[in-house]
Amino acid sequence: MPNTDIDVKKVQSTRASLFEPWQSFRSEMDRLFDRVTKGFGPPMFDRFFDTERALPALSLPAVDISEDDKAYTIAAELPGLEEKDVEVTTMGDTLILKGEKRQEKQQKDKNYYLSERSYGAFQRSFALPDSVDQNKIAASFAKGVLTVTLPKTAEARDQQRKIEVKTS
Repeated sequence: MPNTDIDVKKVQSTRASLFEPWQSFRSEMDRLFDRVTKGFGPPMFDRFFDTERALPALSLPAVDISEDDKAYTIAAELPGLEEKDVEVTTMGDTLILKGEKRQEKQQKDKNYYLSERSYGAFQRSFALPDSVDQNKIAASFAKGVLTVTLPKTAEARDQQRKIEVKTS
């Protein structure tokens, strides 16, 4: 007669180890979707059992970074913000973009009163290359786009040279 004694703890640990990679994957996907959807829609779309609920925050703004022979340019998309809502600073060799959006809405009618407030903020930092002339950094804001121009130093512009690519 075969031995039918089953080690329950061994079976449970084997079963748990089979599902652990999937649980880890699911947790990571949940975090990704939470990051993407945070601040969208009414609170009922938040996860029901979350222990913390943050105020709706602005997500990090999309940026385009480009370079030419004279300067680097950072263009940040900030829809819904105005020039007064944005701050550009440097600290050492770091460029810091900050923004805050505040909205308040009130509606009064004979049978109801509605008051909504939303606040959100972001901060984004960029390491400045040594080739940037920090005294000549300029920023402009138009149509919801912040453009920061980071001029290169004269030495950096002079050191650039084109390398010829040859076929083998």
